Amino acid sequence: MDILLSEIEARVLGSLVEKEITTPDYYPLSMNALVNACNQKSNRDPLMSLDEDAARQALRGLHEKGLGGAADSMDSRVTKYAHTLSEVFNFTRPETAILCELLLRGPQTPGELRGRAERMHHFDELSEVQSTLHRLMKHDPPLVQLLPRQQGMKEARYAHLLSGGVDIAVSDPKKAPEVAVHSQTGDRIAHLEQEIARLQKEIADLKEQFAGFRKQFE
Repeated sequence: MDILLSEIEARVLGSLVEKEITTPDYYPLSMNALVNACNQKSNRDPLMSLDEDAARQALRGLHEKGLGGAADSMDSRVTKYAHTLSEVFNFTRPETAILCELLLRGPQTPGELRGRAERMHHFDELSEVQSTLHRLMKHDPPLVQLLPRQQGMKEARYAHLLSGGVDIAVSDPKKAPEVAVHSQTGDRIAHLEQEIARLQKEIADLKEQFAGFRKQFE
């Protein structure tokens, strides 16, 4: 099977797989929900800012590869979209969760995968993650590859092969600082936005309490 996904196609596919598992009540996804899922600031690396045209183009590519497209729905006026990964590959839930994480966040260690895939599947032991990765590596054709351990890292990382072989130089986070910085900056911005919202609420509550206190003396 010859499948070669673009970066955006991989993000769209990973987002569809993730949302089917984590928010089944809202799946299949509308175009707006899909774009929001692709552009999330959490559980995504690198961060993206896709528009609907880019998402539609990626969906056309997935449809041509038999991996996704418009979902058959008779009870909705809005076109919704779904993946067909399970129809192409007979994955177990652990395999689906691991491959999804690799699609969404790129090369990762078994430890990272275990923690990040928790919302889709619970792995009792790290060895379960490793055995799942090995099954994906032995798939015909292989769907995952082991990358050489980078200097300064305790564990080697694994990458999916649905977008072709991984360039070892590009996969080294030390040689791609712009991506790492972008991701870290996005996380910091999201945290600051939450903190600002919390402080604004506290200020509003204090103003309300002060107004009530002042009325007692009027």
